Parts: sequence; C-alpha cells; structure tokens
Amino acid sequence: MAWMIVSDTSCDIRELTPLSAGVQFALVPFKIRIGEREYVDLPTLNVPQMIQAMTDYNGASSSACPSPEEWAERFLQADQVIAMTISSNLSGSYNAAVAAREMVLEEHPEKKIFILDTLSCAGALASAAALANRMIGEGAGFEEICQALTEFSKEGHILFALASFDNLAKNGRVSKVVGFIAGRLNMRVLGKRTADGKIDFFFKTRGEPRVLARILEQMDHDGFDGTRPVLISHCSNENAAALLTHGIRAKWPEANVQVVPCGGLCSFYAQEQGIIITY
Repeated sequence: MAWMIVSDTSCDIRELTPLSAGVQFALVPFKIRIGEREYVDLPTLNVPQMIQAMTDYNGASSSACPSPEEWAERFLQADQVIAMTISSNLSGSYNAAVAAREMVLEEHPEKKIFILDTLSCAGALASAAALANRMIGEGAGFEEICQALTEFSKEGHILFALASFDNLAKNGRVSKVVGFIAGRLNMRVLGKRTADGKIDFFFKTRGEPRVLARILEQMDHDGFDGTRPVLISHCSNENAAALLTHGIRAKWPEANVQVVPCGGLCSFYAQEQGIIITY
C-alpha cells in the first residue's frame, strides 16, 4: 500500500532522502504577508529577500497556515498517511489538517490518516518524518508507527536563540524601545518550548558565544546523551551553527547533527542571525 509522509513547512527540510520503497514525501506551505506581497514558503522561496523585505517594511507582517484543501490534496495521494504539524498552540496548521482528514475520510473511509501535533517545530517535524520513513522501510505497521511518533515527540526538546527583535517589536510582542535597545546591546535571548507547545524565553545575555555555551548547558541539563538526532536551523548564521555543531560533537562524539537554513516560516520568527535547535 502507498504511503505519504507530509509536513507543513515549519519542518525546515525540503526533502527526505533516501525514501523507503512505496513512500512519498510532500510539504504544505505557510504563507508570509509583508505589506501587499505574499511569500509562499516553498523550496523556491528566496528567504534572504523575504527577510530584507521584512526589515524594510515599517508595518507588522503576518503568517498564514496551510489550508484544509492543501492538506486534503496530499491526503488523497496515498492509502496510508503520516502528517506532522507545528505546535497547535503556535499555529492553526494542526486544526486545518484535522479538518482535511475529516473531509477526506468522509469520501474515502478506507484511508488511514494520522496527524501528529509535534507541540514544536523545525527539527522536531524533520526527525519525526525521518523516523516514520525508517520504520516504514523496516516493515512496521501503521498503528505501530503512530504510537512510536507520539512517544518520540513527547521526549524531544527545542531551543530558540534570537538575535534580532525587529519583527517582534513591529508585531507588538515587545515594545519598539526594548527591541531597539536589545539590538544595540548585542543581546541574545534563549527560549524553549513549554509542555503545551508554547515558547518560554528563559535566558538572556550579551554576545553569541555566551548563548551558544548556554545551549550546550541546557542540552546537558535536559539529559541529551547523543542518541537522538539533532537539527540546527539557522537564519543567515552559518558561523554560529558551525560553532554549535563543533561544541555538540566535542561533548557527544556520536551525535548525529544536521544543519539546514531556516525556511520561510521559521525565518519569519527566528529572524536574522536566529538559531533553532531540536534534540
């Protein structure tokens, strides 16, 4: 039976390779609205250009999740579907996927469709997709895969290191004065996900080296032992991603670390020089 692994584009990866036999991988895109222009978060999106447009625009920008119709289009392409979404407490993507499942099952009750609310983003979705792909290749059944993904998502951690506060200020998340001062002082803010899939900013410091060191400390505190995959998403910050990768491998030599540039949606929130790390 044909399989479909589908994710919204908060996953930051653009392909899943190598695919197991009988498996398709697809993305459903977020949209970012900056002034009168809409950017669709597809692999062809010029993210640096989008970030520059955000910087140049004086007003608030916004994002929109994939529609139920976009999810349904993918659900119809296979007999067994594994879907993963950004945290339902950060976006409506999960609710849109659930609505799509109801629409599809009404016409095709024989299909099997599982939707994972990762309560996270970025590498949490990418790692879940990789796990599903591997288990399918090993011959695991649909229910077994669903259970494994549910347990896998509960155990994961995610950290957000922000260096720019311009977009947060424009959208009213912080005052413009605070955003301006934080930028001038070279501040870095570190956030982590809460149990219900929200973001808690718990640490602030000046300078990138200190926040990278704090990330390694937090990973150790969270019990990371090098066995779970690590995905580092960066927004125009290859140097920090490389330094962090070096630090992780020095402390946990067996760690599997993947570095990717942020896609459109994660760049919208991480902003210039931001880093997202999942483990």
